[in-house]
Amino acid sequence: MLENISHIARYNFWTARPDTGVRRERYLHAVRKFRQSALVRVLVGQRRVGKSYLMRQLIGDIIDDGTPPAHTLYINKEFTDFDFLKDGRDLADFCESYFSSIPGIQTRYLFIDEIQNIQNWEKAVNSLSQDYTRNYRIFITGSNAQLLSGELATHLSGRYVSFLVTAFCYDEFLAISSLPAGKASFLKFLQTGGLPELFKLPDEESRRHYVSAVYDTVILRDIVERHHIRDVSLLKDLFTFIAANAGSLISVNRLIAYFKGQGRKTNYETAAQYIRYLEDAFIIHKCERYQIKGKDVLSGSAKYYLNDLTFKNYLFPGVHLGWGHLMENLVYIELLARGYTVYTGQHQDKEIDFVASLGEETRYLQVAWQLTDERTKARDYAPLLNIRDAHPKLLISADDIPLPPQEGIPNLLYWDAFAKNGSF
Repeated sequence: MLENISHIARYNFWTARPDTGVRRERYLHAVRKFRQSALVRVLVGQRRVGKSYLMRQLIGDIIDDGTPPAHTLYINKEFTDFDFLKDGRDLADFCESYFSSIPGIQTRYLFIDEIQNIQNWEKAVNSLSQDYTRNYRIFITGSNAQLLSGELATHLSGRYVSFLVTAFCYDEFLAISSLPAGKASFLKFLQTGGLPELFKLPDEESRRHYVSAVYDTVILRDIVERHHIRDVSLLKDLFTFIAANAGSLISVNRLIAYFKGQGRKTNYETAAQYIRYLEDAFIIHKCERYQIKGKDVLSGSAKYYLNDLTFKNYLFPGVHLGWGHLMENLVYIELLARGYTVYTGQHQDKEIDFVASLGEETRYLQVAWQLTDERTKARDYAPLLNIRDAHPKLLISADDIPLPPQEGIPNLLYWDAFAKNGSF
């Protein structure tokens, strides 16, 4: 298999360094903690959010720390030059052939992009990662949640660590746009989005075409082809409905009633499964309800958020979500990107936008567009004031200036909370 080395050399770091893009320090720091571990590092997330660039950044950092470039092997199954790797046996044989040809090698650094495109890859990764005579350090990416709930859970239970990669968050948007934190840059971010490739395109028309192509790839390749979907129009209409109702409580029964009102036929099982497929492709996220007093996750309705507002802004510009719902979507993704587990809270008869937990830390967050008068302020603070435990509480808004704390609960402006040196 070594005859293929010449075809893939240009993707690797052996003689030159490929483009590594804008550094994603948040993720690099998180993954770096596990660098010397034998755990398989798994980067998951929607297509085109920058997982490949992040992987190349990891390779560059490992080389900068003293690892010879030849001790790293990068495979990207998006490129036809890697078509010779059809299944797990091909993968294992090729890795062994390549690394065995390097004299004096101690640690083998293996990086595989879009690994789900290799049949039975999980058996090969499990075998290589557990081979104590070879000392592999393995990093993989994938664009489907089945990596975690299916293949990895079955074959690598307890032997991997995963990282959800999102599109650019606000601090990264500021860095790539060379804009200062503030309301003007926040409004621009709110009305565009964070897909990394957008920032290389010259005008709105080319950006719209690009977003449409990403959407088609996610829908057709990651969902329709993978799951043999027959009613593609229903799948697309479900996504459109969720995009138009992001941040609102949605139940499958509500969706069925809506489509029946439109003269469309569907059933509970099909609608629920299609939504799950959209989640698995990371194009939407489900935020379940959490009963704060009883500490239980509630079944039935849930909130759904877009993985990136790019899709709403470029594909459905006529859909009016409301500024508050758009900002709520941004806050939700900011929390996910920081590693929080996020629910929408229920306490007595009031709804708390987010209950965010990270390790032993729990925070309650309320999101409001603007606290324009006493009635609005009272309404948006009430859910937080109603909770009497000791966990931190805060209200995030887009006002021109923050309000004084209310009974110890601070009001943070979005751009002050989530800029690089923000308060959050």
